[in-house]
Amino acid sequence: MSVSAGAIQGIILIVEDSPNLREMLEMTLRFKGYTVASAQDGEEALQIVEQQKPALVITDLLMPNMDGYALAYRLRKSPLTSGIPIIFISATYITPEDKKFALSLGGARFVEKPIDNEEFLLTVAEVATQGINTVPRPMSEEDFLSGYRERLQSKLQHKNTQIARTERLLGTLPAQQRPAFQAMLDDVIATRDQIQAELDKLKK
Repeated sequence: MSVSAGAIQGIILIVEDSPNLREMLEMTLRFKGYTVASAQDGEEALQIVEQQKPALVITDLLMPNMDGYALAYRLRKSPLTSGIPIIFISATYITPEDKKFALSLGGARFVEKPIDNEEFLLTVAEVATQGINTVPRPMSEEDFLSGYRERLQSKLQHKNTQIARTERLLGTLPAQQRPAFQAMLDDVIATRDQIQAELDKLKK
């Protein structure tokens, strides 16, 4: 199957905190003829958007400093960027409620990780060609904060449950199995801490 750069004019901005995945997405899109810029979080993405308005934003949801939910809200809030199509990608926020909230922020599509390259390219080409029919109405700050807090709290509870289960399991495993589960535990704790940091910002 061949997927070309479609009708998009301008750059595609990839916002992803994982260097390996960010590089993979960059290479995948450039190989198909797209012009690509990248950022490691929402704050850096907004700086790039100010300098050169992208034709499409592809953003992870779970990121430090400013995550994908907050980035999408900021983009939709400004008349200068409200019409930029957004594709969300995530391995953490994948429940129906997570996706519904992401799309209510004006997301054109939602792609789950691990990413299938052909499906990803098709999605990019479709959004690039179709754009968005109407500029989505910006969500009120009250509605955004309420929905955002709910998603963070739900995910935090889920991660804490995962941590407790893994910690209990570690004590019962044979020694040769423990390193793999310890690495998994470390990843879940890091994710939990990122989510907690976002919640703490909302309390300030």
